Amino acid sequence: MTVSEQNEPGSEIDFSYFGGAETLPHNVDKRSPRRTVVVAPSEKDDGRSHPGPPLDPVDFLWMMTEEPHRSRRTAIMKAHPEVSKLMGHEPLTKYVVFGVVSLQVCIAIYLRHSHPLSWAFLAMAYIVGGTANHNLFLAIHEITHNLAFRGVSANKALAVFANLPIGLPYAAAFKRYHLEHHKHLGEDGIDTDLPTRFELLCLSNVLGKTFFATFQIFFYALRPTFVRAQMLTRWHFINVVVQAVFDYVLVRTFGVRPLLYLLFSSFFAGSLHPCAGHFIAEHYVWDGLDQETYSYYGPLNLLAYNVGYHNEHHDFPSIPWSRLPALRALAPEFYDNLPSHPSWPMVIVNFIRDEEVGIFARAKRLAKASQFTGTVPSAISNSCSSETSN
Repeated sequence: MTVSEQNEPGSEIDFSYFGGAETLPHNVDKRSPRRTVVVAPSEKDDGRSHPGPPLDPVDFLWMMTEEPHRSRRTAIMKAHPEVSKLMGHEPLTKYVVFGVVSLQVCIAIYLRHSHPLSWAFLAMAYIVGGTANHNLFLAIHEITHNLAFRGVSANKALAVFANLPIGLPYAAAFKRYHLEHHKHLGEDGIDTDLPTRFELLCLSNVLGKTFFATFQIFFYALRPTFVRAQMLTRWHFINVVVQAVFDYVLVRTFGVRPLLYLLFSSFFAGSLHPCAGHFIAEHYVWDGLDQETYSYYGPLNLLAYNVGYHNEHHDFPSIPWSRLPALRALAPEFYDNLPSHPSWPMVIVNFIRDEEVGIFARAKRLAKASQFTGTVPSAISNSCSSETSN
């Protein structure tokens, strides 16, 4: 039905969520192919067509609803009370961490006579080192939820140990920021996983998105310090001192090249690396959906502590990586109808080349403090003023 047909007497009025915007020709004819898939297609989402129109590229998607994971967690626990048996720590995690840390230190020492800009050095840092350090990023993510040991202090100590091959201390700071990401998902000014308006303004085109995808490790490392500072604790101090001592001993004993290998590995782990697609895949909005968390069920989960099971992880952060597939199998009626990504590497490619996704494609909501004080983002305020004047 065209716009003119909708205005004709007797024509059926569209009362859909999008108010008829999905029928406009420019929203239909020039769209990117659908990028997400649905395991169990339904009448609401057939898994092939776009569920809604493209997002407005000049602002984020502002949500007025609560984040979805709390309500889905409640529903799953009511339907499957046995899900509580999946919760708890995973003893295997500490052995995997020890193995990957040992691998990285051994490779770093082995390459002490190789030139840092040689093809062999760079290839090893990208293929092996990037994958290994990405694994350690996600080990720290897992340990942040206290899922390696029963005790909190033991988990914090293991996170500091897992941090060693990364070259720079971040495990202690990551813990606070990440727990806030779970508790305040999408809340502007609190969830530091969200891009800032400065990033939106500066990185909106293909070149900007390529820059973001290439150097996203720096955005995730530096953004929190500008958005939300945190109080330092003794574990921040321990993290810094232990990392400094490790780096000093490594350089003093074997020269600077082993440390350069570890730093290159960390950079590649958060750059244009197949595993790094999960940074974008997890919470960027795709295909005109208003869904703010996406899972990935492919083979790269084997290298990444099953972080691709991201809806499952946000629903139940107390279930360790090894049991997330069991959670999905336990409650398929809650997960198989959710759009998910079929490929992490293609997420990076599509993020860069598709006009329908970019820095703007993140769901944001007002922080609870802003709701009580009446403070609203300028974009929403300006929009409301414009509608009132019209």
